[in-house]
This record gives sequence, C-alpha cells and structure tokens, in this order.
Amino acid sequence: MSFDSPANQDGWQSKTQRKQEMQALQALGEKIIALSDAERARLPLSDEMLAAVEETGRIRSHEGRRRHMQYVGKVMRREDMAAIQAAFDQFEQETLQRDHAFHRLEKWRERLIEQGDDAVEAFIVEFPDVDRQALRQLIRNAQRERSQGKPPTSSRKLFRLIRDTASL
Repeated sequence: MSFDSPANQDGWQSKTQRKQEMQALQALGEKIIALSDAERARLPLSDEMLAAVEETGRIRSHEGRRRHMQYVGKVMRREDMAAIQAAFDQFEQETLQRDHAFHRLEKWRERLIEQGDDAVEAFIVEFPDVDRQALRQLIRNAQRERSQGKPPTSSRKLFRLIRDTASL
C-alpha cells in the first residue's frame, strides 16, 4: 500500500507512524521536564500535564520512569502543540539574543585591551555612564597580565564592568 493512498489521507496511520509520533511526544515531554520552573510556567500546559511533569521528579525506578514517560506522551496528545512549540521558539530566540549580546561584550573587552585609549574613547561615547577610572585601571592591569602570561583576573573584572555598564 502506498503512503499517498486515500486510506492514509483518511487518518489511517501505520503502527510505525504511531510509535514514532508517540516517541516524539515523549521527547518533547522530556524537554518540558528539563525546563526550569520559571520557563515551564511560561508554557501553555494543562493542569494534568503539569501534574505529570511534577510527578516525574519523584520517580526513581528506571522502569517506572519509562512507563511514566509513556503516560507523559499520552497526556501530550491533548496539549496545544503549536502553542508549546511557539514558546520553545521564543526560548531559543531569547538564548540567541543573550549569546549575541555576550559576544558583543567580549568583543568590546578584546578591543579595549588591544587598542587601549582609542577604544576607551569609543566605549565612553557608547556608554557615557561608565566609571572611567576603573575602566582604564582594569585595561592597564589586563594588558599587564597578558604580557606577563598571568591568569586573566583583571580581564574578567573588565568584562563584569562592561556587562554591568551595558546593563545586561
């Protein structure tokens, strides 16, 4: 029988297709369980699903957890999958934005250490509220640490100052 047959369009699924769908729902359930409470609260989950997720934390037996995950998959069938996927997409976007901001700050730190005063002036133009004395001191210390091959203590402090100044 072809998968494009009218019987398949009428809602017929093979056992393999049902099993794969159930495994995908269980995998999504695992992702939901792995979320923090704050992130999970942002998901549009039913009370039954929240109870199932909470129950998972109390199960210690491997076989018991496996059976419970089957139950979680079953409960997942009744959830609004589009809304849950949209929430996961939102989490991913927030993570990408945070990573982008983090990399931007790292580039500022490298630029400040390598270019010195020219980069300091550019940084002050972009962030006029920075503690200029502390910024210059940390840059000098970070440059000294690099030239002497010491651990990057001042470089880390410089990054914290940049992060706090940029309010991230």
